[in-house]
Amino acid sequence: MALTVRVVAPDKTVWDSQAEEVILPSTTGQLGILTNHAPLLSALDTGVMRVRSGKDWVAIALMGGFAEIENNEVTILVNGAERGDKIDKEVARSAFAEAETRFNQVQNSENRQEKIQATQALKRARARFQAAGGMV
Repeated sequence: MALTVRVVAPDKTVWDSQAEEVILPSTTGQLGILTNHAPLLSALDTGVMRVRSGKDWVAIALMGGFAEIENNEVTILVNGAERGDKIDKEVARSAFAEAETRFNQVQNSENRQEKIQATQALKRARARFQAAGGMV
């Protein structure tokens, strides 16, 4: 028996298919889901979700949200998502480098909001780069 996995963002459905295994970036760490998993509701962090369908793994960059697991159905509602195979790796690498530079610049700043924004931008850029196949 397989899992039915749906990844839904406000503007589109990113994934709606069967899978054998899912690895989610929960707010408390990586969370692995196999068939017959116990019912669960979990907050998701910005990061990379991996889905195993057959022998292939698909990476999806998630921008935070929630996952519900029940009766072999995994429903993921996120603020934004993008399949790794749809992301230009060089563009993602450049965006990650820029976000990292900005993050390092604001570390000595007194402006708390600026630090939070730079941290979130870095997490989003890292997730997109990792999903595209870049190593971070």
